[in-house]
Amino acid sequence: MKVVPKIIKEVGFDFHWNVEKVWALNYPAEEIDIRELEWHFEIPFWSKKGGFYDLSPNDVISKPELFKEEYERTMNANLAHPIDIMKNKGKWLILDGLHRLVKAKIIGAKKVKVRKIPRSEIPNIEKKALNS
Repeated sequence: MKVVPKIIKEVGFDFHWNVEKVWALNYPAEEIDIRELEWHFEIPFWSKKGGFYDLSPNDVISKPELFKEEYERTMNANLAHPIDIMKNKGKWLILDGLHRLVKAKIIGAKKVKVRKIPRSEIPNIEKKALNS
């Protein structure tokens, strides 16, 4: 049985969301300093082949040759789309756009476009069942 790592439980959301529902929300994009989101790079939000929450963005940044597929996916991310974030446990947590954030870091960006989604939207984006 796959177990979610303690760090993901500590920093992650306490709900599951539908990314298409997030995309459908109408909030303006604004720029923030990339440093506000860089804490994500230490957390294993991604998975190695056959793994489960065992690959951090820093792993991919520091060893792109080892994690070629994830690196390519990152570098193909479209920075025209803002990163969707929500305040969670006192800091901004990404709902959608971690690959875009990592690409921005790799190319040396100092700021990124984000949409700040208020917690009041949780009922509108939350997955109600397995297939929603």
